[in-house]
Amino acid sequence: MQFPESWLREFCNPPLTTAQLAETLTMAGLEVEELQPVAPPFTRIVVGEIKEAVQHPNADRLRVCQVDAGQGALLNIVCGAPNARVGIKIPCALVGAELPPGADGKPFSIKLGKLRGVESQGMLCSARELQISEDSAGLLELPLDAPVGQDIRQYLKLDDTLLTLKLTPNLAHCLSVYGIARELSALTGAPLLQPEFPAVSVGIPDQLPVAVQAPDLCGRFSGRIVRNVNTRAATPQWMVDKLARCGQRSVSPLVDISNYVMFELGRPSHIFDLDKIHGGLQVRWGQPGEQLKLLNGNTVTVDAQVGVIADEHQVESLAGIMGGDATAVSDDTRHIYIEAAFWWPKAIAGRSRRYNFSTDAGHRFERGVDPAHTVEHIERITQLVLEICGTPDTVVGPIDDQQTTLPERSAVTLRVARCAKVLGMAVTQQQCAAALRGLGLPVQEGDGVLTVTPPSYRFDLTIEEDLIEEVARMVGYKHLPTTPPLAPITAKLRAENRRSAFAVRRQLAALGYQETINFSFVDERWERELAGNAQPIKLLNPIASQMGVMRSSLLGSLLQVLKFNVDRRAERVRVFELGRVFLRDATVPNSDTTVQGFDQPMRVAGLAFGPADSLQWGRKEQAVDFFDLKGDVEALLSPFKAQFEPATHPAMHPGRCARVSLDGKAIGFVGELHPQWRQSWELPQAPIVFELELDAVLQRNVPQLKTVPKHQPVQRDVAVVVAEQVSHAQLMAAIESAVAPEMLRQAVLFDVYRPKPVKGAEVAPATGLAVGEKSLAVRLTLGSGEATLTEAEIEAAVAAVVAKLVEQTGARLRV
Repeated sequence: MQFPESWLREFCNPPLTTAQLAETLTMAGLEVEELQPVAPPFTRIVVGEIKEAVQHPNADRLRVCQVDAGQGALLNIVCGAPNARVGIKIPCALVGAELPPGADGKPFSIKLGKLRGVESQGMLCSARELQISEDSAGLLELPLDAPVGQDIRQYLKLDDTLLTLKLTPNLAHCLSVYGIARELSALTGAPLLQPEFPAVSVGIPDQLPVAVQAPDLCGRFSGRIVRNVNTRAATPQWMVDKLARCGQRSVSPLVDISNYVMFELGRPSHIFDLDKIHGGLQVRWGQPGEQLKLLNGNTVTVDAQVGVIADEHQVESLAGIMGGDATAVSDDTRHIYIEAAFWWPKAIAGRSRRYNFSTDAGHRFERGVDPAHTVEHIERITQLVLEICGTPDTVVGPIDDQQTTLPERSAVTLRVARCAKVLGMAVTQQQCAAALRGLGLPVQEGDGVLTVTPPSYRFDLTIEEDLIEEVARMVGYKHLPTTPPLAPITAKLRAENRRSAFAVRRQLAALGYQETINFSFVDERWERELAGNAQPIKLLNPIASQMGVMRSSLLGSLLQVLKFNVDRRAERVRVFELGRVFLRDATVPNSDTTVQGFDQPMRVAGLAFGPADSLQWGRKEQAVDFFDLKGDVEALLSPFKAQFEPATHPAMHPGRCARVSLDGKAIGFVGELHPQWRQSWELPQAPIVFELELDAVLQRNVPQLKTVPKHQPVQRDVAVVVAEQVSHAQLMAAIESAVAPEMLRQAVLFDVYRPKPVKGAEVAPATGLAVGEKSLAVRLTLGSGEATLTEAEIEAAVAAVVAKLVEQTGARLRV
């Protein structure tokens, strides 16, 4: 809310500077967001009157004016404004005056000079040149009673400050200058000027029939007829200035009066053209299909959720929001109907936003406007109408005041001890009572208890905490003590045998993957196809139809990212995600971090698609395969050695999928996407994917000191023939069980040989390998920390390896 400081001081004028005033309001919860001067600095500009204006002899667009500026002699000033004429009063900058800075930031000085050969002894100014408005059409015309020679700053009251307040929704009683003055009086103890509303003399008995048909929409409706008004009258300059400084432009005298009272007292009202109303008025809820053309030119369609004011033929106004164009006042209006009402906040809230606009009236009514003073405020509006638009024939009718249901104000109790505990400071009962009474609240005192019945304009006082807040505001937030926390602060250190999720991200990024972040809400089809989840956790209110369930796997999200990139001609995609999945688990209890019946573990998943390498020349291009991603998983889990065993997964190829285990515990899967889902997603080739439990990935070994072996190791190669179904894992398990760990430093499979089949032969010639057999060559690295191995020890170790291979895998030495 914006308003001028001078208007506020008309109601309450404490001995504070502008900065102190803003600080006082801010520390009471009325945040002053901005302080802005009404006009920038300028000097030696006075009220002048044009006594003569003749055409410039050497310029068609210039005039030579004789100006009375109160200097004793007329000033000869050359002016190019189109409205420069005899008899008007305007701002006149004398020689030596400094105008506000221009675009270059430098003040503009007025000097004695010549324009096209004619001497000019000053300058006549527009409002834009004084930077008090954007109007640059001509000279700023002042009222004819403006005193010649008076400083323009003094005459226009330009030494003023605009205050912009950022009010919270509970401070509806401060949406007026008088409401803020009431708060300021309570804060400073300065006297408050109480507005008076003398009753206007009633001259006619005319009343407009009004039927309030919706008590849940309108609790009170007041109105009066005024006849024979002059709507062509000019709005007084003082009112135009005040409205402008509140951010409201002048429209017409009747509209300006209504807006002025709204800013002054917080009461939105409406003035109808009486002759355009057919019969009486009905205050009711809208009917489906009814339409209304508003004052802003928009045509809206109402329904049973929107309140309206209607006559016998049509809807005339949106209740509490905006009037209609059909009954708007104009220059031809002679008779008017003034309306002021109390609209229930819940009946107004959100209605204007349905039509994509907001109004000052709706902003106030949806927060709560005082229902007790509709009659008094109509008297105030009537008084201004008579002063500005009145004629000798103007007559006023009686006020028709209908009350249906008004808010019931329930008493609220404040316990002084509770107030002190919440505020964290000692407050006495006398302090609390004085703070509340200063706000104009009726207080009844008991033993350690205060009871307040909120006045009609305080919609925000409903519970004890509301009264505690009022005490805090009056005491001053800056006086509340600063109490450091008493609880010990202990840093939460990560265990040394775990790494952070950020480290996992960094490692995957180093492997060439890019991180993606996706919604936890997914398509139900993904859960059935990719996770084999027939009963996913469904959302009660999904944000989209294709995001109706909680995911139990990250693979669907990664495939969606892949599909998005492939559709845009991406040839190589490597992405990963760290995210939470959601599983049904009856063993999960309800706590601060868990929801009963639902497990929410973190997982890490990755996807690789396209060539194994980025574009390069070093080796032949080949598509990424299972072993590429298997290597990435091993690197991610290093230094732990993961075990891979054939398995099945709903999303993966039945023969190209492996279960990943650590220390015998399954932690995830790696494999190629199932051909069925590859076809369903319309992918040109099958991506390779993995998904692991994040907790297992975060594990790491605590570094331990190991001495560098002093004795040189030896290497021996062993080639054995085994059946095709013998796996690498079985081979290595047999070798590691044959030799003591301190002797076997490393065992590496370095060759796999399968003979080309010969038609009709069961044994390949020259190799001795039968159909269904393969040759595996392993290099053993042996050593001892105590001494160099002897030949006998080496042969014994190799013999033990061969014997164990024969025993566990059915191998035979290849000769």
